[in-house]
Amino acid sequence: MKYSPHDYQAFATNFILTHPVAAILLDMGLGKTVIALSAMHELLKNDIHKILVIAPKRVAVSTWPAEIAKWDFLSDLTYQVVVGTEAQRRRALQQDAQLYIINRENTTWLVEKSGVPFDFDMVCIDELSSFKAITKRFKSLLKVRPEIKRIIGLTGTPSSNGLMDLWAEFRLLDCGQRLGRYITQYRTRWFLPDKRNAQVIFSYKPRPGAEEEIYEAISDITISMKSVDYLDMPDRIDAVTEVEMSDKEWKVYNDLQTEMVVELGEEEIDAMNAAVLSNKLVQLSAGAVYTEDKHTIKVHDKKLDALEELIEEACGQPVLVAYWYKHDKARILERFPEARVLGTVKDIDDWNAGKIPIALIHPMSAGHGLNLQQGGHILIWFTMTWSLELYQQTVGRLYRQGQKNGTVTIQHIVTKGTIDEAILTALQKKGRTQDALIDAVKAIVRGGGAYGKADNKPV
Repeated sequence: MKYSPHDYQAFATNFILTHPVAAILLDMGLGKTVIALSAMHELLKNDIHKILVIAPKRVAVSTWPAEIAKWDFLSDLTYQVVVGTEAQRRRALQQDAQLYIINRENTTWLVEKSGVPFDFDMVCIDELSSFKAITKRFKSLLKVRPEIKRIIGLTGTPSSNGLMDLWAEFRLLDCGQRLGRYITQYRTRWFLPDKRNAQVIFSYKPRPGAEEEIYEAISDITISMKSVDYLDMPDRIDAVTEVEMSDKEWKVYNDLQTEMVVELGEEEIDAMNAAVLSNKLVQLSAGAVYTEDKHTIKVHDKKLDALEELIEEACGQPVLVAYWYKHDKARILERFPEARVLGTVKDIDDWNAGKIPIALIHPMSAGHGLNLQQGGHILIWFTMTWSLELYQQTVGRLYRQGQKNGTVTIQHIVTKGTIDEAILTALQKKGRTQDALIDAVKAIVRGGGAYGKADNKPV
């Protein structure tokens, strides 16, 4: 297929070509893979000889090879996919190629255990936001960062958990020039202690004016684009359906919340710490909870009842239901035998062909490179996730260019007075922070001319 880039795609490719360090914040559906490949293809003609792409596994195995095969201008690009067993990965690295594509889980293996010299003069990190400071992959890649001549970071969710996430991402990109070499420098300069217990600080909040200063600090190597600005996006409605537990059910929830332990029949549900408590409360809000030996105890069917009403209101239109726990899936399938979990390529093809009336999807499997917009336009969150990245990726399966079924409706089933409300608020707050970042460094394409930064000066 012949590649005829849109103005924004040509602008983004040119930005990579003219910036040895580049952060490309592209919303879903804008074609970040072909944008990066266009730049790489051009650079391979000049001063770059060997490129490493680090991506989520499914994207590494499927999306990047598919994009290379799709476009005529990339027919001369040679590549190897470095996945599989250790022997298979080593064999792939030993093959002569211009591009090597590896899944992010094997970054540490490549750098520290493969025995193959790290001689890549360019690295492209697909989903930069997954390289957080606490991860081994971040620490491993940081060790070889001085050897990398050019580096690109691609993501649509740069600050999924707030501005603190940005430090690790830009530490990898620019070696700490803009946000500091150490996270303590970053925190001291732009943040204040927030939640704390005596001398123990649990979280930080931005100082007044910090957001604008951070965005300005990174703006010279960063461009961002929202799909709504450049693509023909469908209309979208976000709605909340509240359910309310009975007094008896609420007592179970409240006892666990206050005492961190509750008895259900002969079983005792114990939350050992705040993280476990949060997990148990989310489960209870959805209507069931795991015991210590992983048995499921049902508490209520309020969300199932609400889901049934929403499906009826859809009047036969296909609905996509997002769940989190295995017992959520089991209970939904028990109530709706016609439902089907999207797990295989055939499942996805059948959904897009309109053959599945109720499809279940887990946010962890609804990530990059999965197009579901042909099959329906209604997404119902049975159980929500704290992760903004997973939330946005799941929503983006339906809310994207090519959606022909009508206005996209995102329904959230929320149990009133529970942790569900806190999760929804957190997602909205994180979303506002991320939107502010993207808006601050948004690239604007006007009449074919490429502009960057808020002052609209030609790049």
